[in-house]
Amino acid sequence: MVKEMSMEGEHQMVKDYKDPPPAPLLGVEELRRWALYRALIAEFIATLLFLYVTIATVIGYKRQSQADRCNGVGLLGVAWSFGGMIFVLVYCTAGISGGHINPAVTFGLFLARKVSLIRAVLYMVAQCLGAICGAGLVKAFMKHSYNSLGGGASEVAPGYSKGSALGAEIIGTFILVYTVFSATDPKRKARDSHVPVLGPLPIGFSVFMVHLATIPITGTSINPARSFGPAVIYNQHKAWRDQWIFWVGPMLGAAAAAAYHQYVLRAHVVKALTSFRSNSHN
Repeated sequence: MVKEMSMEGEHQMVKDYKDPPPAPLLGVEELRRWALYRALIAEFIATLLFLYVTIATVIGYKRQSQADRCNGVGLLGVAWSFGGMIFVLVYCTAGISGGHINPAVTFGLFLARKVSLIRAVLYMVAQCLGAICGAGLVKAFMKHSYNSLGGGASEVAPGYSKGSALGAEIIGTFILVYTVFSATDPKRKARDSHVPVLGPLPIGFSVFMVHLATIPITGTSINPARSFGPAVIYNQHKAWRDQWIFWVGPMLGAAAAAAYHQYVLRAHVVKALTSFRSNSHN
C-alpha cells in the first residue's frame, strides 16, 4: 500500500502538466464569441505585417544587388527578415490567436484537434487577406521595383524541377510545423512558462534555417498565404504557374508533422489502445 502511494505521488510529481481536451470538430458555438473575431483581426494584421516587411526586404535586396551583387542584405538578410518577423509576430499574437500566421500551421493544428474547423477556415481566410494587403502595401510604396523585380512572387527557380520544389516545400513545412508542435507542447510549456520567448524563438529560428536551405530552390514559401498574397497583387503568369506547389507542399508537410508529433512522439494511439485494454480487463 505504501509502495502504491509512493508510486502515485511520484507519478503526480513527474506529470506537472495537463493535456488540454481536443477542440470541437466544427466549433459553431465559437461564432458567438468575441474572442474568435479578435483572433481573426490579430491573424489578419500579423500576416499583413509579415508580408509587408519580408516582401519589401526581398524587393529591396533585388534592387540593391542589381548594380553590385555584394550590395544589400543578401540571402542571409532575407532569411533573417522572414525568421525574425515570425519570431516577433508569434510573440505578439500567441496569447490572442495562437500566432499561426500561416494556413499550413493552422491546417496542422486542425488535424491535431487543436482548433475547430470553423476557426481553422476563418484563420486561413484572414491570413490570405492579410497577405494580399501586405503585398499591396509593398507595391504602393515600391511600385516600379515591385513590378520590375518579380513582386516577391514564389516560383520554382531555373534548374530545378517541380518535383524538387514540391519536396523542398514539404520538408521545409514539416520542420516548421514540427517545431510549432514541440514549442507549444503542454509538457514543454509547463517547464518553460517562466521564459516567454522560448516558444516564439525556435519557431522563428526554424523559418530562418529553412529559408537558408530552400531560397535557391523555390525562394521558400512554407506558407501558402506568403505565396498567395504576392500572386494576387503581382498577377502575372509566372506568379500563378507554380502556385499549386506552394499550397500542396506546405499542407502535406503540415499533415506529416501533425501525424508524427501526435501519434509517434506523443503516442496518442498507443495511449488510447492501452487505456482501452485496461478498461476491457476491468
